[in-house]
Amino acid sequence: MTTPDPTPTRTAASLARGVAATGWYIATSMVFFLLGTLVVWGLVVLVAREGWRSPVALVAFVGSAVVVLAATVLLLTRYRRDGDLDDGDRPSWRRRFLSLPVVAAVLASVVLGVVAGSALLGAALVGATLCLIRWGPGIRWRGVVLLEIALVVLWVAEQTASTSRSDAFVLVFFAVALPMTQALSLWSWDVVLELDRARRTEARLAAVQERLRLAGELHDLQGHHLQVIALQLELAERMIGRDPDAAARQIALARTSVDEARDGTRALAGRFRGVPLPDELANAADLLRAAGVSVTLDVARDAASAPADLLGPVIRECTTNVLKHGGGRWARLGLARTGDAWRLTMVNDPGPGSAIGSGAGLEGIAHRVGVAGGDVASSRDEERFELVVTLPVDRSAA
Repeated sequence: MTTPDPTPTRTAASLARGVAATGWYIATSMVFFLLGTLVVWGLVVLVAREGWRSPVALVAFVGSAVVVLAATVLLLTRYRRDGDLDDGDRPSWRRRFLSLPVVAAVLASVVLGVVAGSALLGAALVGATLCLIRWGPGIRWRGVVLLEIALVVLWVAEQTASTSRSDAFVLVFFAVALPMTQALSLWSWDVVLELDRARRTEARLAAVQERLRLAGELHDLQGHHLQVIALQLELAERMIGRDPDAAARQIALARTSVDEARDGTRALAGRFRGVPLPDELANAADLLRAAGVSVTLDVARDAASAPADLLGPVIRECTTNVLKHGGGRWARLGLARTGDAWRLTMVNDPGPGSAIGSGAGLEGIAHRVGVAGGDVASSRDEERFELVVTLPVDRSAA
């Protein structure tokens, strides 16, 4: 089965998955570059300079390197989590700069610099740690520029004082480039987060614009009919004393106007509800992804011909149930035509303490589908909740 319109569905899915995937790629590359820096410096200090002959230096270097790596992973996780907070909910200055991961990483960086006998390494690691803190606008880049200048000065000073320059390239590449690489990686991650926020904002604005358009059409429709009805009733009131027959005709015209208003409202509501099922499923998937649920969408190519008036409310009800009572991390939505029936499938993991499947929502879905000759089946265990709605093609078409 394939999606009927690959572009919008796959684009939405790729955007939702791409934000999380990009975060993993960036964080992994930062950790591996830091690990490479520590390994190269370890080889230079502990092997090339025979520092490995001192067990204390070996243990101090390896232990401090592990602390720096662990603190970096924790700070990257916090950086990603704090990126979703509003400005008013951002962590305090004390939590950002004096938390345990920051203090531990700074102290371990100083120990690594002392063991390596290089202020360049210690300063580079301290700068890389401070880059992982959420600074105000423009502060990180100013600090990185000043730090890079200081690192180049330290590198020149150490190379001038050293009798051997065999490891000069290693020093300048891995130490000097480390803070700049971390800052560039975090900048790219912030750009991805801003693009994702813009995409979600655009979706919300589109929904608001559609509601405003519907409200405007409803206002024009009802305003016109109500004004006509008011004039007809006012005219009937004036004529009822001297010409009852003419007043009765005006009342009959007013009743006709009421019927026209009701029919127009029903048509407008039907046009608003008449969203094709592929779009309905795509909207449900976007809503679940916005709530942090990983969604897999599998829609038949001819799904646009499925009965949206019957299955659309079912999809919205199931999506609401997953958001309110699901509590899980993944969901799978599918719509396929099997023989002479449409088959709608919605599967998700219930999550701990979930009440999904125990309310009256399933009874309402079963009643709605049963009236059209369809069938609803549900099952639940500790790992998944599955709802399957089967609707005959001929009954749904009728």
